[in-house]
Amino acid sequence: MNAFDFDNTLYHGESSVDLAIFMIRNNKKIILWLPKIFINLLRYKLCLISRERIEELINSFMQNVLHDREEVLGIMDEFWAQHAHKLDTSLISRIGKDDIIISAGPSFLLEAISDKLGTHNLICSEVDFDTMSVARLCFGENKVKRFRELYGDSGIGTFYTDSYNDKAFMDISEQVFIVKKGRIKRIK
Repeated sequence: MNAFDFDNTLYHGESSVDLAIFMIRNNKKIILWLPKIFINLLRYKLCLISRERIEELINSFMQNVLHDREEVLGIMDEFWAQHAHKLDTSLISRIGKDDIIISAGPSFLLEAISDKLGTHNLICSEVDFDTMSVARLCFGENKVKRFRELYGDSGIGTFYTDSYNDKAFMDISEQVFIVKKGRIKRIK
């Protein structure tokens, strides 16, 4: 079994940020959140923010900006029609049906295109639409915890990622490749 990180690996960019920007058309309140989103995205990339703080920010964003499940799910087809070109088809071609894709992004975002990804095995953050809050944040060590809940002691043959934020997942993988702007470099 191989594992692939999604953002900046299979997808060129941060899909959740692209989704927030895309949603501005329907909800102008999102504009007020963009500076906070970008600052904390930078902190995340530099490993300077805790999982708890990320979760607080996401919950605050969703509760203050989003209305309901239908609003969010209703724009997925349109979002992917405009952003599918950012998928890295050469890396996606390496994905087998038994492989997994992990993402800190919300499950509904990847579920909308799982047929294009070569697998339906997704480990993502989960949203409780009744409370408009994160039910499970798939970030850092939580990725491994969720993997173990779903797959037990199964091993990871090869793991592709863009970030050392995935160190916990790197540790359980036999081989690790860092992906930067389409280039792949083996580090383990």
